Amino acid sequence: MTHAPGTAAVWDALSGDPALLSHITHRPRAGSLPARLPVIGLARACVGACALAAAEHTATRAGRPVPDVQVDDGALATAFHSERHLRIDGRPPVNFAPLSRFWRTADGMVRTHANYPHHRQRLRAALGVGADASVEDVARLLTGRAAHEVEEAVYAAGGLAVALRTPGQWAAHPQGAAVAARPLLTRERVDGAAPRTARGGAPRVLDLTRVLAGPVATRTLGLVGADVLRVDAPQLPEDADTHADTGFGKRSARLDLRAAADRRTFEELLAGADVVVTGYRPGALDRFGLGARELVDRRPGLVVASLSAWGAYGPWAGRRGFDSLVQVATGIAAVEGAQGEPGALPAQALDHGTGYLIAAGVLRCLTDRAGHGGSYVLRYALAQTAQWLLAGRDDPAPGAAGAAPDPAPWLAETDSAVGRLRHARTPVSFTGGPADWARSPSRWGTDEPVWLRRG
Repeated sequence: MTHAPGTAAVWDALSGDPALLSHITHRPRAGSLPARLPVIGLARACVGACALAAAEHTATRAGRPVPDVQVDDGALATAFHSERHLRIDGRPPVNFAPLSRFWRTADGMVRTHANYPHHRQRLRAALGVGADASVEDVARLLTGRAAHEVEEAVYAAGGLAVALRTPGQWAAHPQGAAVAARPLLTRERVDGAAPRTARGGAPRVLDLTRVLAGPVATRTLGLVGADVLRVDAPQLPEDADTHADTGFGKRSARLDLRAAADRRTFEELLAGADVVVTGYRPGALDRFGLGARELVDRRPGLVVASLSAWGAYGPWAGRRGFDSLVQVATGIAAVEGAQGEPGALPAQALDHGTGYLIAAGVLRCLTDRAGHGGSYVLRYALAQTAQWLLAGRDDPAPGAAGAAPDPAPWLAETDSAVGRLRHARTPVSFTGGPADWARSPSRWGTDEPVWLRRG
């Protein structure tokens, strides 16, 4: 089977050569990512475009023809569940905290996200409950409040909550209308910087992202040979299990950009970078001069990929968000629900799909930079990926029925600094390409903030 139909649209958005689409072959498997919405189609398109971009970039660096790309539904289903398949010394991960859930309100339902300590603290403050409040206590409180009032109060306190909406209600919301007016992604060449390739062949990637799409993207760039350095603020520790899942192919350092010495170190890293990927809410990095255009001005030829939950526009531009919340606000949870209860996609498909879209965009820009020059800015939003998925909800056959494929062929085990890991292999596959990561996760924030020496 040739490439999935959505792959051509993604490839066109990335300014790819349409003739290369013939290099993609697809292996369908029944029961892969079953849902009312065409989740498996989204996965095929995002990963197919990413694998083709990786194959093209690798071939360009080596001066060889572009190799063939293989997209296997079994690999997609396993990779899109990577956080569920993870085992750390035999232990399964903890994916959601007790206060991250749906709640009934006086007029509907609301979904909260409180996996991180600072988000839990802000949620409790917004609701006026103490640290000892139980799930039952919060549930009783919320039954007397309106869903949209809870949404606004929690966000005003810096927490995360969204009211459950249908697709129609989202389309009528100002943010939904703003999202609908935008394409899946935007790619802009912003100047005429001279052509260049990464010295030594390996692009240097500054990873300024957190859960989950951004780390999936940079994990994928590390797979195909990039020197990826994730940089976090020391006061915002990462969840250890999430880091173990997404830390493959990269190193992890901590820098406090409020401190002069760390800021100088960061500027030294930027001076040697080929790519910067950011995943903080729009405007959060501006006070450090890390907006996309400012980065390009300081480092001509840079590729900047910027990710947000809701988009850098509209009334929700400055709001935080996660995959689970975007599903609820945009109507996906309503579509996937049954008998009056909200549902969910079979995986965090907005995060994973967007992650592969980001990696595809970065690799395409690096290829074009080598041949034609320029600095590039890519912009993505989980809500835009959700809009794309919802646009296919009338597909009469969004996924093949049947038992889910056994994930065993696409799982591997490796030793790491955080323990013995069972992990999902990459779904990005092309002839002659890597089957797994050369680097396993280090402990969060323990690597030196320096670039590796290029050979």
